[in-house]
Amino acid sequence: MTSRPYRLLGGYLLPALLLAFLCTPANSADLRKVTVDFIDGRYHLESRAWFDASHDALYAVLTNYDLFTKISSGFAEARNLAPDKKGRPRFYTRLEGCVLMFCKSMQRNGYLVLKPPNEIISVGYARQSDFRYSRERWLLRPEKGGTEMTYTFEMEPAFWVPPVIGPFMIKRTLREGGIDAVDRIEAIAQGKEPKP
Repeated sequence: MTSRPYRLLGGYLLPALLLAFLCTPANSADLRKVTVDFIDGRYHLESRAWFDASHDALYAVLTNYDLFTKISSGFAEARNLAPDKKGRPRFYTRLEGCVLMFCKSMQRNGYLVLKPPNEIISVGYARQSDFRYSRERWLLRPEKGGTEMTYTFEMEPAFWVPPVIGPFMIKRTLREGGIDAVDRIEAIAQGKEPKP
């Protein structure tokens, strides 16, 4: 009886593990940190990730809202709009999501403050959005042959959120959505089609 498990481990499992290790890409996106808090009616998300992609390629992806439907399945629509009167790039997004049995389509219109090559700030227009307040910030810096990104997102919904369970579910959705988006952002920055 003891020889069979040994044979499986040594004869089959070990080569399978070795093959899996060798077939895994050496460099891939690495989500290093994700925190989500709910403070005074606002959701605060912060994440830090490393990408096997050039700084310039990553900056180009994050400033092109036409690509955002490929980044997250939460985006039902996303597009670049004509610049505002101050010349700032504008965007439109429509997100769809459910918290338990409550489903909502949420629109966000806003503008970008670009500080190349390291910083992107996204500000939502409260009167043209389903958020009383929304602001995102991406900070990029070269690191170890790739790029480290620190992302912060602060938002206050202008729609009803079920008390008690709502904040928990939104926090969970934001955290899981960020985890899923990291590999997709990297693939697009590398010129590849992201996995669904």
